[in-house]
Amino acid sequence: ASTEVLGEAIAAAKEPPRLWINSSTGTIYRHAEDGPQDEYEGEIGTGFSVEVAKAWEKAFFGAAVPGTVRKVALRTALVLAREPGTVFDYFWKITKLGLGGKMGSGRQRVSWVHMEDVCRVMEWVMEHEEFDGVANVAAPEVPTNAEFMAQMREVAGVPFGLPAAKWMLALGTWAMRTEAELVLKSRWVKAARLQRDGFEFRWPTIRGCLEELVYGARRAEDGGIVSEKVTET
Repeated sequence: ASTEVLGEAIAAAKEPPRLWINSSTGTIYRHAEDGPQDEYEGEIGTGFSVEVAKAWEKAFFGAAVPGTVRKVALRTALVLAREPGTVFDYFWKITKLGLGGKMGSGRQRVSWVHMEDVCRVMEWVMEHEEFDGVANVAAPEVPTNAEFMAQMREVAGVPFGLPAAKWMLALGTWAMRTEAELVLKSRWVKAARLQRDGFEFRWPTIRGCLEELVYGARRAEDGGIVSEKVTET
């Protein structure tokens, strides 16, 4: 509904914007453990979250706005940021509590992206006026859930993490009023268009991303020198 309202506002504007960036999601693709899903050959999936994503994009691309308005839909992976209520915050808390083991089989892929890179993608899209349509926004390295949680434990300094079976996740997500699919679905998203056109992710590996979020933020909170934060090389 909000996308439709924005479309109506843009259509009615005397001076419509030259660029309309809409937030979509990489979960629009199918459960994939066999290979990455890109913008060219990726297969659209089924299920509740996929239907929501499809509705977003249908409203976005179907909006009757002036032809001068460039449309870009960003299919983002899990956005990692050191802020309350985020995906990273949730994983960090359960890891520190000793619950950071694999979830379900642990084989499902976890596509992710550092929040800074999301902002950089938006800036890049604004600068490249020839770019439009759909773009996946996901870091190049895509670990399995078991690998992702192992990295979380190492960075957190927690030697163990209890695994969570599917039924445990179903109960937990039900209590949180969300879907177990959010952690059980294998999201293997590849940002083929962005990388083909020259965009470079500042945080391409999960280890580098987690260390920046944890150590960079901690030093800033402690009054340390922020420039000492861990960086990718």
